[in-house]
Amino acid sequence: MAWPFGRQRLRTPDLTAPVRSSPVVPFLVACLGIAIFCCMDAVMKGLGLALGSYSALLWRNAAGVGLTGVAYAAGRPRLPDRALLRLHVGRGIVVAGMASLWFYAITVIPLAEAIAISFVAPLAAIFLAAAALGERVGARAVAGSLVALTGVGAILAARLGQPHGPDALVGVAAVLGSALLYAVNLVLQRHQAQRAAPREIAFFQTLTVLACLLPFAWWAARWPTPGDWLPIAGAALLSAVSLLLLSWAYARAEAQTLVATEYTGFVWLAILGWLFFGESPGSATVAGAALIVAGCLVALHQPARPPQEAML
Repeated sequence: MAWPFGRQRLRTPDLTAPVRSSPVVPFLVACLGIAIFCCMDAVMKGLGLALGSYSALLWRNAAGVGLTGVAYAAGRPRLPDRALLRLHVGRGIVVAGMASLWFYAITVIPLAEAIAISFVAPLAAIFLAAAALGERVGARAVAGSLVALTGVGAILAARLGQPHGPDALVGVAAVLGSALLYAVNLVLQRHQAQRAAPREIAFFQTLTVLACLLPFAWWAARWPTPGDWLPIAGAALLSAVSLLLLSWAYARAEAQTLVATEYTGFVWLAILGWLFFGESPGSATVAGAALIVAGCLVALHQPARPPQEAML
């Protein structure tokens, strides 16, 4: 498979340092990044219900550019070369489409249901990583993903028989579209994390997403009320911290190892949906979540690999 952003080796300036081959620490950091991202999703659902999903995403990224820009500038960075800038912009465009579909979907269907449907993405990303990055698909990674998907199937089977709002089918379609883009995003994230520092990734992604959204602002944007600005700033901060953590983790472990951490998001969103939006998970949700966690544990135990150097 020809990858549009090329295959370039790691840069090794002052910021590089040898890391151990064990995937445990990157896996746990990625889990933390997913948990923080889920908190951001819950804040964004509230903003999306108040302002509309487009406006919530627009203002969150506007605030995010300021936050990530300060962090990026503090490191006295060098401008990325043309190939790396193309990678930053390419992933940012993918994320813009992915996020637009996702944040619309969670305003019309429950958080837990949305993320359960979206779990088609990590399984697809494992095979995309193998094709695009030359990673070997380990038996444990495949087995863990299949166990987790069994849990997702149990959840969906219970959900399909429940009543939904008039926009539910459109929401499901939006989740599926977002999931396909997310699979591409996961592979690009690994490729990008090997070549750039987390602060650089966070800034250029946020900036590119904002640039993709701005052309529609003149007719689609709604101005936030004074009470909306604190949640917008909070969502921007949560998004930036999550992106930094995930970029750090993906620089130190293969995509097929870390992709299983995506499944832990179901547990967090089920809890947050219940606490803040009255979306009560049933027994099938609990059973499915147990299978998802089991799948993550299976995928974690990868054979030891030689030490690599990665960007801090």
